Amino acid sequence: MQQLSSDRARQILDHAAQTRVLVIGDVMLDSFISGTVSRISPEAPVPVLRFQSESLMPGGAANVARNLTALDTPTALYSIIGKDREGTQLREILEQENVDCRGLRTSSKRTTGTKTRIVAQQQQIVRVDREIVSDLTSQEQKTLEKILRPALKKASAIIIGDYAKGMITNSLLTFLRQECQERGIWLSLDPKPAHQVELAGVSLITPNRKEAFELAVVDDVTRHRNPLKDKNLRLVASRLLRRLRPTIMMITLGDLGMLICQRGQAPIHIPTVAQEVFDVSGAGDTVIASFTLAIAAGASPIEAALFSNHAGGIVVGKRGTATVTRKELLNSLSQCQ
Repeated sequence: MQQLSSDRARQILDHAAQTRVLVIGDVMLDSFISGTVSRISPEAPVPVLRFQSESLMPGGAANVARNLTALDTPTALYSIIGKDREGTQLREILEQENVDCRGLRTSSKRTTGTKTRIVAQQQQIVRVDREIVSDLTSQEQKTLEKILRPALKKASAIIIGDYAKGMITNSLLTFLRQECQERGIWLSLDPKPAHQVELAGVSLITPNRKEAFELAVVDDVTRHRNPLKDKNLRLVASRLLRRLRPTIMMITLGDLGMLICQRGQAPIHIPTVAQEVFDVSGAGDTVIASFTLAIAAGASPIEAALFSNHAGGIVVGKRGTATVTRKELLNSLSQCQ
């Protein structure tokens, strides 16, 4: 089994602190309302939650950005939010977590998406989404491109956070691909099959198993506990590598870990290191953030995959959309040596 030493991870983190990563995409505010349930409502057959607390956390691409700053990587976030209370709250939280929010612009024509999760006895019982899904206007895209151009001169890597809410359009993707190719900037993207944009030609794509099968238009009818012996999974990986031509494709597999795929090379399976799973909310954000910062810091693809595997394994053991600290990551790696 391949391993990454804590000493090498420390080097990667030290180098990451000298880089700069840009995050572009759909941002949202995650609200977690917690309480206890001891009775059913007399008005309808639904549980009555006795409120205990509410916490607010950045979601979507904003969660990707805070995962980067939690590991001391300088990060700037680019998106458009509404001129509303939720947008103000989101900005305040992000600034407290050292995310550069100068690229977070407001528009009276948009609202800040909010996901409210109701949690009773540590079990999520319902989620309420308040959002308007609409593509960027041409003027909004011009604004983003204008503020991005000077930022690209100092960028080591870019992460596109596409959550199918309208921020990421084919036109914006074309702009980013061209700029990254010309400047030699790493470009990562976590695809959403429901949002049909052109994914070809990026540096890294990170679909989970379900997303990979949807992108390849293959039915996921059989699966093997050993991903390397899973013929359908290997077929999907091969098809996506040919069609989308990423430098690296990382298919996340939940409790089976991840599969690292590159054209012309045999796939590599990295088993999960998660000890226990409390909440998978935002785990994909942690994985793409930590993989990208490792690459930006000079790590090899396998080193970056091992690095992100440990980060993801830690975050699923926490409640809500969480982050990983430098200390937690180094401790996790040292325990595996």
